[in-house]
Amino acid sequence: MALILFGGGISAVSGSIGGTVFSRNRYGAIARNRSIPVNPNSSRQQAIKNIMGSVVASWFNDLSLAQRQAWSVYAAAIPRTNKLGQTITLTGFNHYVRTNISRVSNGFTRILDGPVNLTLPPTDGIFDVAWSEGSQEVSVTFDTNADWVTQDSAFMSIHQGAPQNSAIQFFGNHFRRIGNILGDSGSPPTSPQTIAVDFPIAQTQKVWGFGRVQEVDGRLSDKFRADSVVTA
Repeated sequence: MALILFGGGISAVSGSIGGTVFSRNRYGAIARNRSIPVNPNSSRQQAIKNIMGSVVASWFNDLSLAQRQAWSVYAAAIPRTNKLGQTITLTGFNHYVRTNISRVSNGFTRILDGPVNLTLPPTDGIFDVAWSEGSQEVSVTFDTNADWVTQDSAFMSIHQGAPQNSAIQFFGNHFRRIGNILGDSGSPPTSPQTIAVDFPIAQTQKVWGFGRVQEVDGRLSDKFRADSVVTA
């Protein structure tokens, strides 16, 4: 489904209409032929589908009315931006599912109570990645003064993109989670941390990575990205 913004005619469009996909990059609006990806029905894909199903069911089965209302209050305070750059507000259900899919897929238990801190965790302003062919690892630099670092059951999840030619300037969404950096009130993690890659990497390839912070109360940050060329 496409999002269309009408002005003096059509001033913006994002999504697909028929066989054409509309989007934007830093140079402006673009259109391309629509392609239907192959559904691999992989074990990763099935695992996420199962987690999503359980989280959706828990919204209806496990939460009290007061808990659902708390998530709605949180959602109303967190404006989001859609593909057309417009400000929108998600529902409490949306935020509950967003929070708990992340938690369960990263090995943590669900959080039923809506956050009372009505903000998103900040993104990491010094996040950086350095990929090594020899070790097949990424070294992740992050802000050790961030709140999540000293919170038990908080974490930064790290995701690796599929390797690209070093001339590539843009990268989409073919990422895999490769590990977590865990917050710890007693022994906070130090920076940098190394994590084994999932996609094999080789010198001169460019690899994107992104991080995302989830604090102990379940609040989930926006993604923050970095890229670098693989070294020896």
